[in-house]
Amino acid sequence: MAGKLNSSAMSYAICVVPVCPMRFEPFHVSEMVSQVLFGEPCMVLGSTPGGFIRVRTLHDGYEGYCSENQFMLNDAEPQTGRLTAEWINEIIFRGISMKIPFGSYVPEMDDVSFDGKTWDIHKNGKGDLMIRKIAFMFINTPYLWGGRSVFGADCSGFVQTAFRYLNIALPRDAAHQAMKGEQVGLLLEVKCGDLAFFDDPEGNIIHVGMLLNESSIIHAYGKVRVDDIDNEGILNTDTGNRSHRLRVIRRFL
Repeated sequence: MAGKLNSSAMSYAICVVPVCPMRFEPFHVSEMVSQVLFGEPCMVLGSTPGGFIRVRTLHDGYEGYCSENQFMLNDAEPQTGRLTAEWINEIIFRGISMKIPFGSYVPEMDDVSFDGKTWDIHKNGKGDLMIRKIAFMFINTPYLWGGRSVFGADCSGFVQTAFRYLNIALPRDAAHQAMKGEQVGLLLEVKCGDLAFFDDPEGNIIHVGMLLNESSIIHAYGKVRVDDIDNEGILNTDTGNRSHRLRVIRRFL
């Protein structure tokens, strides 16, 4: 049942706007550290006088501040069903039409009506064609720090949202993603869907992309794009310059 935040009991919430910014501090001018897409469920950790709630996303445990009026609060853990299957999708929320992006959830609730195509993450395969189909939904998406949708995404947000369609839950940040999966020793051994991670001169993981084969990678750098890769790192196909230094390859599929 929807209602106001109950401080005496565990509360949950569902995002009810196409894309909600998650901020580091409870201010609209604060850095956006991630996003919550339509229908995504969160645990509510608290509220602020300025109209923000602190939330923890259920799928990856990420925490930050969001505008309370962009959520529907619930006493019980929300039940989310399908994922949207098109780049942009029309949904009816409380009788009003809304456009929501690829990557959104279709919550199973009376306030929502959706007749579009959906994606069953438990039934679709994980072959090369399927992986490419999902990844290329993001092609030319502009780079956006903290972004997780086809409207704007950063490197780790892109791969995290893409992997949701493969029924694989990844951490939000590249450095944490690099600690998961199985290490792949050589580029010649990679499979489509392996993730490549890149570091800075101090050895910190700062970038991630999805390998299409042993010589091509799709990643968010300026925009979601396909570039060449070799044992040293990424070569920008437009400039010929090396943009990222390869650190490790991990397999999750």
